[in-house]
Amino acid sequence: MAPEKDPDYIEQRDLAMYPSTHSPPEKMSAGHYLATRLSSLKPPMDRVENPFTLLASLTRMNWLMFLCAFAAWTWDAFDFFTVSLTITQIGATFNESTKAVTWGITLVLMFRSVGAIIFGIAADRYGRKWPFVVNNILFIVLELGTGFCQTYQQFLACRALFGVAMGGIYGNCAATAIEDVPPKARGIVSGMLQQGYAFGYLLATAFARGLVDTTPHGWRPLFWFGACPPILFIAFRLCLPETDSFIERQRVRAAGHNVGKTFISEGKVALRRHWMLLVYLVLLMAGFNFMSHGSQDLYPTMLTNQYGFSKNGVTITQVVANLGAMLGGTVIGYLSQMFGRRFSIIVISILGGALLYPYGFVGSNAVIAAAFFEQFCVQGAWGVIPIHLMELSPGSFRTFVVGTSYQLGNLVSSASSTIEATIGERFPLPPSHVGGKTVPRYRYGIVISIFMGCVFAYVIVLTFLGPEYKGKDMGVSHDADLEEATGHDAVEAAAFRSGGRPHGSDEVQMEKV
Repeated sequence: MAPEKDPDYIEQRDLAMYPSTHSPPEKMSAGHYLATRLSSLKPPMDRVENPFTLLASLTRMNWLMFLCAFAAWTWDAFDFFTVSLTITQIGATFNESTKAVTWGITLVLMFRSVGAIIFGIAADRYGRKWPFVVNNILFIVLELGTGFCQTYQQFLACRALFGVAMGGIYGNCAATAIEDVPPKARGIVSGMLQQGYAFGYLLATAFARGLVDTTPHGWRPLFWFGACPPILFIAFRLCLPETDSFIERQRVRAAGHNVGKTFISEGKVALRRHWMLLVYLVLLMAGFNFMSHGSQDLYPTMLTNQYGFSKNGVTITQVVANLGAMLGGTVIGYLSQMFGRRFSIIVISILGGALLYPYGFVGSNAVIAAAFFEQFCVQGAWGVIPIHLMELSPGSFRTFVVGTSYQLGNLVSSASSTIEATIGERFPLPPSHVGGKTVPRYRYGIVISIFMGCVFAYVIVLTFLGPEYKGKDMGVSHDADLEEATGHDAVEAAAFRSGGRPHGSDEVQMEKV
Protein backbone atom coordinates (compact mmCIF):
# COMPACT_ATOMS: atom_id res chain seq x y z
CA MET A 1 0.00 0.00 0.00
CA ALA A 2 1.31 3.45 -0.88
CA PRO A 3 2.14 5.58 2.10
CA GLU A 4 -0.31 8.33 1.15
CA LYS A 5 -3.18 5.81 1.31
CA ASP A 6 -2.01 4.01 4.43
CA PRO A 7 -4.34 4.78 7.39
CA ASP A 8 -1.36 4.42 9.74
CA TYR A 9 0.11 7.57 8.25
CA ILE A 10 -0.75 11.12 9.23
CA GLU A 11 -0.53 13.51 6.31
CA GLN A 12 1.69 16.43 7.28
CA ARG A 13 1.74 18.28 3.94
CA ASP A 14 4.48 20.78 3.35
CA LEU A 15 5.63 21.30 6.93
CA ALA A 16 9.25 20.89 5.86
CA MET A 17 8.85 24.33 4.29
CA TYR A 18 7.95 25.94 7.61
CA PRO A 19 10.88 27.36 9.58
CA SER A 20 9.63 26.00 12.90
CA THR A 21 11.95 23.53 14.55
CA HIS A 22 8.82 21.78 15.84
CA SER A 23 7.38 20.84 12.47
CA PRO A 24 7.25 17.06 11.84
CA PRO A 25 8.38 15.55 8.55
CA GLU A 26 6.11 15.60 5.55
CA LYS A 27 5.01 12.00 6.15
CA MET A 28 4.99 10.47 9.59
CA SER A 29 3.39 7.40 11.11
CA ALA A 30 1.18 7.85 14.17
CA GLY A 31 3.70 5.98 16.34
CA HIS A 32 6.61 8.08 15.12
CA TYR A 33 4.60 11.26 15.62
CA LEU A 34 3.85 10.37 19.26
CA ALA A 35 7.49 9.48 19.82
CA THR A 36 8.52 12.99 18.74
CA ARG A 37 6.17 14.84 21.11
CA LEU A 38 8.74 15.07 23.90
CA SER A 39 11.74 15.93 21.74
CA SER A 40 9.75 18.51 19.77
CA LEU A 41 8.85 20.21 23.05
CA LYS A 42 12.44 21.37 23.53
CA PRO A 43 12.45 25.19 23.45
CA PRO A 44 14.01 26.49 20.22
CA MET A 45 15.49 29.41 22.21
CA ASP A 46 15.15 31.67 19.20
CA ARG A 47 16.80 35.03 19.64
CA VAL A 48 14.08 37.56 20.40
CA GLU A 49 14.58 41.29 20.58
CA ASN A 50 13.28 43.24 23.54
CA PRO A 51 9.53 43.90 23.27
CA PHE A 52 9.93 47.57 22.40
CA THR A 53 12.17 46.72 19.45
CA LEU A 54 9.64 44.14 18.25
CA LEU A 55 6.78 46.60 18.51
CA ALA A 56 8.86 49.20 16.68
CA SER A 57 9.26 46.72 13.80
CA LEU A 58 5.54 46.93 13.07
CA THR A 59 4.66 49.22 10.19
CA ARG A 60 2.08 51.98 10.52
CA MET A 61 -0.42 49.76 8.70
CA ASN A 62 0.32 46.86 11.08
CA TRP A 63 -0.48 49.13 14.01
CA LEU A 64 -3.67 50.47 12.46
CA MET A 65 -4.89 46.95 11.71
CA PHE A 66 -4.03 45.81 15.23
CA LEU A 67 -5.71 48.78 16.92
CA CYS A 68 -8.88 48.30 14.88
CA ALA A 69 -9.01 44.58 15.73
CA PHE A 70 -8.16 45.18 19.39
CA ALA A 71 -10.88 47.81 19.75
CA ALA A 72 -13.52 45.54 18.21
CA TRP A 73 -12.49 42.51 20.30
CA THR A 74 -12.48 44.66 23.46
CA TRP A 75 -15.95 45.97 22.77
CA ASP A 76 -17.18 42.50 21.91
CA ALA A 77 -16.26 41.51 25.48
CA PHE A 78 -17.85 44.71 26.84
CA ASP A 79 -21.14 43.90 25.11
CA PHE A 80 -21.07 40.33 26.40
CA PHE A 81 -20.57 41.36 30.03
CA THR A 82 -23.35 43.96 29.98
CA VAL A 83 -25.86 41.22 30.83
CA SER A 84 -23.80 39.44 33.50
CA LEU A 85 -23.29 42.78 35.29
CA THR A 86 -27.00 43.69 35.26
CA ILE A 87 -28.70 40.35 35.89
CA THR A 88 -30.50 41.53 39.05
CA GLN A 89 -31.81 44.72 37.44
CA ILE A 90 -32.97 42.96 34.26
CA GLY A 91 -34.75 40.31 36.33
CA ALA A 92 -36.59 42.99 38.29
CA THR A 93 -37.70 44.75 35.08
CA PHE A 94 -39.11 41.60 33.48
CA ASN A 95 -40.21 40.02 36.77
CA GLU A 96 -38.00 37.01 36.12
CA SER A 97 -35.59 35.05 38.33
CA THR A 98 -31.81 35.33 38.10
CA LYS A 99 -31.75 31.83 36.63
CA ALA A 100 -34.16 32.88 33.87
CA VAL A 101 -32.13 35.99 33.00
CA THR A 102 -28.93 33.93 32.73
CA TRP A 103 -30.53 32.22 29.73
CA GLY A 104 -29.64 35.44 27.95
CA ILE A 105 -25.98 34.57 28.55
CA THR A 106 -26.44 30.91 27.65
CA LEU A 107 -28.11 31.77 24.33
CA VAL A 108 -25.20 34.03 23.42
CA LEU A 109 -22.77 31.17 24.05
CA MET A 110 -24.93 28.72 22.07
CA PHE A 111 -25.28 30.90 18.97
CA ARG A 112 -21.69 32.14 18.83
CA SER A 113 -20.69 29.05 16.84
CA VAL A 114 -23.27 29.92 14.18
CA GLY A 115 -21.75 33.38 13.81
CA ALA A 116 -18.22 31.99 13.67
CA ILE A 117 -19.17 29.72 10.76
CA ILE A 118 -21.10 32.35 8.79
CA PHE A 119 -18.72 35.27 9.23
CA GLY A 120 -15.63 33.08 9.13
CA ILE A 121 -16.46 31.71 5.69
CA ALA A 122 -17.48 35.20 4.51
CA ALA A 123 -14.17 36.70 5.69
CA ASP A 124 -12.11 33.98 4.01
CA ARG A 125 -14.07 34.32 0.77
CA TYR A 126 -14.77 38.05 0.46
CA GLY A 127 -12.15 39.64 2.71
CA ARG A 128 -11.78 40.78 6.29
CA LYS A 129 -13.22 44.28 5.85
CA TRP A 130 -16.89 43.90 4.93
CA PRO A 131 -17.76 40.99 7.26
CA PHE A 132 -16.17 43.10 10.03
CA VAL A 133 -18.39 46.05 9.08
CA VAL A 134 -21.57 43.93 8.96
CA ASN A 135 -20.61 42.36 12.29
CA ASN A 136 -20.40 45.75 13.97
CA ILE A 137 -23.64 46.96 12.40
CA LEU A 138 -25.31 43.98 14.05
CA PHE A 139 -23.68 44.92 17.37
CA ILE A 140 -25.20 48.39 17.11
CA VAL A 141 -28.69 47.16 16.23
CA LEU A 142 -28.79 44.37 18.81
CA GLU A 143 -27.35 46.37 21.71
CA LEU A 144 -29.90 49.12 21.03
CA GLY A 145 -32.59 46.49 20.66
CA THR A 146 -31.70 44.91 24.00
CA GLY A 147 -31.93 48.32 25.66
CA PHE A 148 -35.44 48.85 24.28
CA CYS A 149 -36.82 45.35 25.02
CA GLN A 150 -40.19 45.42 26.74
CA THR A 151 -40.67 41.70 27.38
CA TYR A 152 -38.54 38.81 28.51
CA GLN A 153 -39.11 37.02 25.20
CA GLN A 154 -37.83 40.04 23.26
CA PHE A 155 -34.77 40.12 25.50
CA LEU A 156 -33.96 36.45 24.80
CA ALA A 157 -34.44 36.93 21.05
CA CYS A 158 -32.05 39.90 20.99
CA ARG A 159 -29.40 38.06 22.96
CA ALA A 160 -29.64 34.96 20.73
CA LEU A 161 -29.07 37.12 17.65
CA PHE A 162 -26.31 38.95 19.48
CA GLY A 163 -24.59 35.57 19.94
CA VAL A 164 -24.44 35.20 16.15
CA ALA A 165 -22.79 38.61 15.83
CA MET A 166 -20.40 38.01 18.71
CA GLY A 167 -19.29 34.67 17.29
CA GLY A 168 -18.16 36.23 14.05
CA ILE A 169 -15.70 38.78 15.39
CA TYR A 170 -12.89 36.74 17.01
CA GLY A 171 -11.49 35.00 13.94
CA ASN A 172 -11.72 38.18 11.90
CA CYS A 173 -9.90 40.23 14.53
CA ALA A 174 -7.14 37.61 14.84
CA ALA A 175 -6.58 37.55 11.08
CA THR A 176 -6.72 41.33 10.76
CA ALA A 177 -4.28 41.94 13.60
CA ILE A 178 -1.75 39.16 13.08
CA GLU A 179 -1.44 37.75 9.57
CA ASP A 180 0.62 40.64 8.18
CA VAL A 181 2.90 41.36 11.16
CA PRO A 182 6.62 40.39 11.04
CA PRO A 183 7.02 36.76 12.21
CA LYS A 184 9.20 37.64 15.20
CA ALA A 185 6.56 40.04 16.54
CA ARG A 186 3.70 37.57 16.29
CA GLY A 187 3.96 36.30 19.87
CA ILE A 188 3.71 39.66 21.61
CA VAL A 189 1.01 40.91 19.24
CA SER A 190 -0.98 37.72 19.90
CA GLY A 191 -0.74 38.24 23.65
CA MET A 192 -1.75 41.89 23.40
CA LEU A 193 -4.74 41.11 21.17
CA GLN A 194 -6.12 38.36 23.39
CA GLN A 195 -6.20 40.64 26.42
CA GLY A 196 -8.76 42.86 24.77
CA TYR A 197 -11.23 40.47 26.40
CA ALA A 198 -10.00 41.26 29.92
CA PHE A 199 -9.85 44.95 29.07
CA GLY A 200 -13.45 44.77 27.86
CA TYR A 201 -14.49 43.34 31.21
CA LEU A 202 -12.76 46.17 33.05
CA LEU A 203 -14.50 48.76 30.86
CA ALA A 204 -17.87 47.05 31.35
CA THR A 205 -17.38 47.06 35.13
CA ALA A 206 -16.44 50.75 35.17
CA PHE A 207 -19.29 51.91 32.92
CA ALA A 208 -21.81 49.72 34.75
CA ARG A 209 -20.97 51.56 37.97
CA GLY A 210 -21.56 54.87 36.20
CA LEU A 211 -24.59 54.09 34.03
CA VAL A 212 -26.66 51.41 35.79
CA ASP A 213 -29.32 52.67 38.23
CA THR A 214 -28.02 56.23 37.98
CA THR A 215 -30.92 57.38 35.75
CA PRO A 216 -34.67 56.64 35.69
CA HIS A 217 -33.96 54.08 32.93
CA GLY A 218 -32.19 51.62 35.23
CA TRP A 219 -29.97 49.15 33.35
CA ARG A 220 -30.88 50.27 29.81
CA PRO A 221 -28.34 53.14 29.40
CA LEU A 222 -25.46 50.64 29.60
CA PHE A 223 -26.77 48.88 26.48
CA TRP A 224 -27.54 52.13 24.68
CA PHE A 225 -24.02 53.32 25.35
CA GLY A 226 -22.63 49.95 24.22
CA ALA A 227 -24.13 50.53 20.77
CA CYS A 228 -22.13 53.75 20.15
CA PRO A 229 -18.40 52.82 19.85
CA PRO A 230 -18.96 50.27 17.03
CA ILE A 231 -19.89 53.23 14.82
CA LEU A 232 -16.32 54.45 15.24
CA PHE A 233 -14.92 50.97 14.60
CA ILE A 234 -16.83 50.77 11.31
CA ALA A 235 -15.47 54.15 10.19
CA PHE A 236 -11.96 53.08 11.26
CA ARG A 237 -12.10 49.83 9.30
CA LEU A 238 -13.52 51.47 6.19
CA CYS A 239 -10.41 53.66 6.07
CA LEU A 240 -8.15 50.60 6.01
CA PRO A 241 -7.47 48.19 3.12
CA GLU A 242 -7.65 44.42 3.11
CA THR A 243 -4.70 42.60 4.65
CA ASP A 244 -1.80 41.88 2.30
CA SER A 245 -2.15 38.18 2.94
CA PHE A 246 -5.76 38.11 1.79
CA ILE A 247 -5.05 40.30 -1.25
CA GLU A 248 -2.31 37.91 -2.32
CA ARG A 249 -4.63 34.92 -1.87
CA GLN A 250 -7.35 36.58 -3.93
CA ARG A 251 -4.81 37.28 -6.66
CA VAL A 252 -4.06 33.56 -6.88
CA ARG A 253 -7.77 32.71 -7.00
CA ALA A 254 -8.34 35.29 -9.74
CA ALA A 255 -5.64 33.60 -11.82
CA GLY A 256 -7.91 30.57 -12.08
CA HIS A 257 -11.08 30.17 -14.13
CA ASN A 258 -13.60 31.01 -11.40
CA VAL A 259 -12.92 32.56 -7.97
CA GLY A 260 -15.96 30.96 -6.35
CA LYS A 261 -15.18 27.47 -7.64
CA THR A 262 -11.56 27.87 -6.60
CA PHE A 263 -12.65 28.78 -3.08
CA ILE A 264 -14.84 25.68 -2.91
CA SER A 265 -11.95 23.56 -4.17
CA GLU A 266 -9.73 25.00 -1.43
CA GLY A 267 -12.38 24.01 1.11
CA LYS A 268 -12.48 20.43 -0.14
CA VAL A 269 -8.69 20.17 -0.04
CA ALA A 270 -8.51 21.69 3.46
CA LEU A 271 -11.21 19.37 4.82
CA ARG A 272 -9.61 16.28 3.32
CA ARG A 273 -6.14 17.12 4.55
CA HIS A 274 -6.84 18.72 7.90
CA TRP A 275 -10.03 17.25 9.35
CA MET A 276 -8.11 15.62 12.21
CA LEU A 277 -6.41 18.91 12.99
CA LEU A 278 -9.78 20.70 13.05
CA VAL A 279 -11.15 18.18 15.56
CA TYR A 280 -8.01 18.62 17.65
CA LEU A 281 -8.39 22.42 17.68
CA VAL A 282 -11.99 22.18 18.91
CA LEU A 283 -10.93 19.82 21.72
CA LEU A 284 -8.03 22.13 22.61
CA MET A 285 -10.25 25.20 22.70
CA ALA A 286 -12.80 23.37 24.83
CA GLY A 287 -10.04 22.88 27.40
CA PHE A 288 -8.97 26.51 27.21
CA ASN A 289 -12.53 27.76 27.59
CA PHE A 290 -13.09 25.43 30.54
CA MET A 291 -9.91 26.97 31.97
CA SER A 292 -11.17 30.55 31.74
CA HIS A 293 -14.82 29.90 32.65
CA GLY A 294 -13.92 27.42 35.38
CA SER A 295 -11.59 29.88 37.09
CA GLN A 296 -13.75 32.99 36.63
CA ASP A 297 -17.52 32.40 36.43
CA LEU A 298 -18.18 31.06 39.93
CA TYR A 299 -15.31 32.91 41.62
CA PRO A 300 -17.35 36.00 42.66
CA THR A 301 -19.95 33.65 44.14
CA MET A 302 -17.22 31.88 46.12
CA LEU A 303 -15.95 35.18 47.50
CA THR A 304 -19.40 36.33 48.66
CA ASN A 305 -21.00 33.03 49.65
CA GLN A 306 -18.07 31.17 51.22
CA TYR A 307 -15.85 34.00 52.47
CA GLY A 308 -18.34 36.83 52.99
CA PHE A 309 -16.72 39.44 50.75
CA SER A 310 -18.64 42.67 50.22
CA LYS A 311 -19.70 43.84 46.76
CA ASN A 312 -16.82 46.31 46.68
CA GLY A 313 -14.41 43.60 47.84
CA VAL A 314 -15.48 41.34 45.00
CA THR A 315 -15.15 44.17 42.47
CA ILE A 316 -11.62 45.03 43.62
CA THR A 317 -10.55 41.38 43.50
CA GLN A 318 -11.99 40.94 40.01
CA VAL A 319 -10.34 44.11 38.71
CA VAL A 320 -6.95 43.09 40.10
CA ALA A 321 -7.38 39.59 38.65
CA ASN A 322 -8.08 41.04 35.21
CA LEU A 323 -5.02 43.27 35.44
CA GLY A 324 -3.02 40.10 36.09
CA ALA A 325 -4.72 38.52 33.08
CA MET A 326 -3.74 41.40 30.79
CA LEU A 327 -0.13 41.30 31.97
CA GLY A 328 0.09 37.50 31.75
CA GLY A 329 -1.27 37.28 28.23
CA THR A 330 1.16 39.86 26.92
CA VAL A 331 4.23 38.45 28.72
CA ILE A 332 3.64 34.78 27.89
CA GLY A 333 2.66 35.59 24.32
CA TYR A 334 5.97 37.41 23.95
CA LEU A 335 7.96 34.58 25.57
CA SER A 336 6.33 31.98 23.32
CA GLN A 337 8.34 33.46 20.48
CA MET A 338 11.48 32.30 22.30
CA PHE A 339 10.35 29.13 24.04
CA GLY A 340 7.77 27.88 21.57
CA ARG A 341 3.95 27.82 21.72
CA ARG A 342 3.45 24.37 23.29
CA PHE A 343 6.24 24.71 25.85
CA SER A 344 4.92 28.11 26.99
CA ILE A 345 1.36 26.83 27.39
CA ILE A 346 2.44 23.75 29.33
CA VAL A 347 4.77 25.56 31.73
CA ILE A 348 2.30 28.35 32.56
CA SER A 349 -0.47 25.76 33.04
CA ILE A 350 1.69 23.88 35.55
CA LEU A 351 2.28 27.14 37.43
CA GLY A 352 -1.45 27.86 37.34
CA GLY A 353 -2.16 24.45 38.86
CA ALA A 354 0.36 25.13 41.63
CA LEU A 355 -1.49 28.34 42.55
CA LEU A 356 -4.91 26.72 42.90
CA TYR A 357 -4.61 26.23 46.66
CA PRO A 358 -4.26 29.92 47.58
CA TYR A 359 -6.74 30.83 44.83
CA GLY A 360 -9.50 28.72 46.33
CA PHE A 361 -8.62 28.37 50.02
CA VAL A 362 -7.49 31.82 51.17
CA GLY A 363 -10.46 33.68 52.64
CA SER A 364 -8.80 36.96 53.57
CA ASN A 365 -7.94 40.01 51.46
CA ALA A 366 -4.66 38.25 50.64
CA VAL A 367 -6.61 36.25 48.06
CA ILE A 368 -6.30 39.32 45.81
CA ALA A 369 -2.65 38.41 45.18
CA ALA A 370 -3.59 34.80 44.45
CA ALA A 371 -6.28 35.98 42.01
CA PHE A 372 -3.79 38.24 40.24
CA PHE A 373 -1.23 35.48 39.69
CA GLU A 374 -3.79 32.76 38.90
CA GLN A 375 -5.31 34.86 36.15
CA PHE A 376 -1.79 35.80 35.04
CA CYS A 377 -1.30 32.07 34.38
CA VAL A 378 -4.73 31.37 32.88
CA GLN A 379 -4.65 34.30 30.49
CA GLY A 380 -0.91 33.81 29.98
CA ALA A 381 -1.74 30.49 28.33
CA TRP A 382 -4.53 32.24 26.42
CA GLY A 383 -2.10 34.87 25.15
CA VAL A 384 -0.44 32.23 22.98
CA ILE A 385 -3.73 31.05 21.47
CA PRO A 386 -4.41 33.61 18.69
CA ILE A 387 -1.07 33.04 16.98
CA HIS A 388 -1.03 29.31 17.77
CA LEU A 389 -4.41 28.87 16.07
CA MET A 390 -3.40 31.11 13.18
CA GLU A 391 -0.26 29.06 12.53
CA LEU A 392 -2.10 25.74 12.78
CA SER A 393 -5.01 26.77 10.55
CA PRO A 394 -5.17 26.10 6.80
CA GLY A 395 -4.31 29.38 5.06
CA SER A 396 -7.43 29.57 2.90
CA PHE A 397 -9.78 29.17 5.88
CA ARG A 398 -7.81 30.92 8.60
CA THR A 399 -10.65 33.13 9.88
CA PHE A 400 -13.17 30.30 9.78
CA VAL A 401 -10.98 27.78 11.60
CA VAL A 402 -9.75 30.19 14.28
CA GLY A 403 -13.24 31.54 15.02
CA THR A 404 -15.15 28.28 14.78
CA SER A 405 -12.74 26.21 16.88
CA TYR A 406 -12.77 28.94 19.55
CA GLN A 407 -16.57 29.24 19.60
CA LEU A 408 -17.26 25.50 19.50
CA GLY A 409 -14.88 25.14 22.42
CA ASN A 410 -16.81 27.90 24.15
CA LEU A 411 -20.06 26.06 23.52
CA VAL A 412 -18.68 22.86 25.07
CA SER A 413 -17.51 24.76 28.16
CA SER A 414 -20.65 26.87 28.61
CA ALA A 415 -21.84 24.60 31.44
CA SER A 416 -18.72 25.20 33.56
CA SER A 417 -20.40 27.29 36.24
CA THR A 418 -23.39 24.93 36.36
CA ILE A 419 -21.09 21.93 36.84
CA GLU A 420 -19.16 23.69 39.60
CA ALA A 421 -22.32 24.92 41.34
CA THR A 422 -23.86 21.44 41.24
CA ILE A 423 -20.75 19.78 42.68
CA GLY A 424 -20.50 22.57 45.25
CA GLU A 425 -23.81 21.48 46.79
CA ARG A 426 -22.01 18.33 47.97
CA PHE A 427 -19.73 20.45 50.18
CA PRO A 428 -22.13 22.41 52.41
CA LEU A 429 -21.15 24.94 55.09
CA PRO A 430 -23.23 26.24 57.99
CA PRO A 431 -25.86 28.59 56.50
CA SER A 432 -25.78 32.34 57.06
CA HIS A 433 -28.72 34.53 58.08
CA VAL A 434 -29.20 37.75 56.13
CA GLY A 435 -32.24 39.98 56.63
CA GLY A 436 -34.10 37.23 58.45
CA LYS A 437 -33.50 34.78 55.60
CA THR A 438 -31.41 31.63 55.73
CA VAL A 439 -28.83 31.57 52.95
CA PRO A 440 -27.18 28.20 52.16
CA ARG A 441 -23.39 28.27 51.91
CA TYR A 442 -21.00 25.94 50.12
CA ARG A 443 -17.26 25.28 49.89
CA TYR A 444 -16.91 26.48 46.33
CA GLY A 445 -13.16 26.94 46.78
CA ILE A 446 -12.46 23.21 46.90
CA VAL A 447 -14.75 22.63 43.91
CA ILE A 448 -13.03 25.27 41.79
CA SER A 449 -9.63 23.87 42.74
CA ILE A 450 -10.55 20.26 41.88
CA PHE A 451 -12.26 21.28 38.65
CA MET A 452 -9.41 23.52 37.55
CA GLY A 453 -6.84 20.87 38.45
CA CYS A 454 -8.54 18.50 36.02
CA VAL A 455 -8.78 21.20 33.35
CA PHE A 456 -5.10 22.14 33.65
CA ALA A 457 -4.16 18.47 33.35
CA TYR A 458 -6.35 18.09 30.25
CA VAL A 459 -4.85 21.19 28.58
CA ILE A 460 -1.30 20.07 29.38
CA VAL A 461 -1.84 16.59 27.93
CA LEU A 462 -3.63 17.83 24.81
CA THR A 463 -1.02 20.53 24.17
CA PHE A 464 1.76 17.99 24.65
CA LEU A 465 0.18 15.66 22.09
CA GLY A 466 -0.58 18.39 19.58
CA PRO A 467 1.44 19.92 16.73
CA GLU A 468 3.12 23.30 16.53
CA TYR A 469 3.94 25.29 13.40
CA LYS A 470 5.76 28.22 14.97
CA GLY A 471 7.06 30.60 12.31
CA LYS A 472 4.77 29.26 9.57
CA ASP A 473 4.71 31.41 6.44
CA MET A 474 1.21 32.86 6.13
CA GLY A 475 1.60 33.85 2.49
CA VAL A 476 0.62 31.74 -0.53
CA SER A 477 4.18 30.76 -1.47
CA HIS A 478 4.22 27.83 0.97
CA ASP A 479 0.52 26.95 0.88
CA ALA A 480 0.29 23.45 -0.60
CA ASP A 481 -3.51 23.46 -0.17
CA LEU A 482 -3.90 26.51 -2.37
CA GLU A 483 -1.45 25.14 -4.92
CA GLU A 484 -3.40 21.89 -5.22
CA ALA A 485 -6.70 23.73 -5.55
CA THR A 486 -5.54 26.34 -8.08
CA GLY A 487 -2.50 24.78 -9.70
CA HIS A 488 1.15 25.72 -9.50
CA ASP A 489 0.87 28.08 -12.47
CA ALA A 490 -1.73 30.25 -10.73
CA VAL A 491 0.51 30.69 -7.67
CA GLU A 492 3.48 31.54 -9.88
CA ALA A 493 1.45 33.98 -11.95
CA ALA A 494 0.19 35.76 -8.84
CA ALA A 495 3.71 35.97 -7.47
CA PHE A 496 4.91 37.46 -10.79
CA ARG A 497 2.18 40.12 -10.75
CA SER A 498 3.10 41.07 -7.16
CA GLY A 499 6.72 41.66 -8.15
CA GLY A 500 8.00 38.10 -8.25
CA ARG A 501 8.23 37.69 -4.51
CA PRO A 502 5.25 36.37 -2.52
CA HIS A 503 4.17 38.09 0.65
CA GLY A 504 6.11 36.98 3.71
CA SER A 505 9.03 35.42 1.84
CA ASP A 506 11.59 37.85 3.28
CA GLU A 507 10.54 37.13 6.81
CA VAL A 508 10.63 33.38 6.29
CA GLN A 509 14.13 33.55 4.87
CA MET A 510 15.27 35.46 7.95
CA GLU A 511 13.66 32.85 10.19
CA LYS A 512 15.44 30.06 8.31
CA VAL A 513 18.77 31.78 8.76
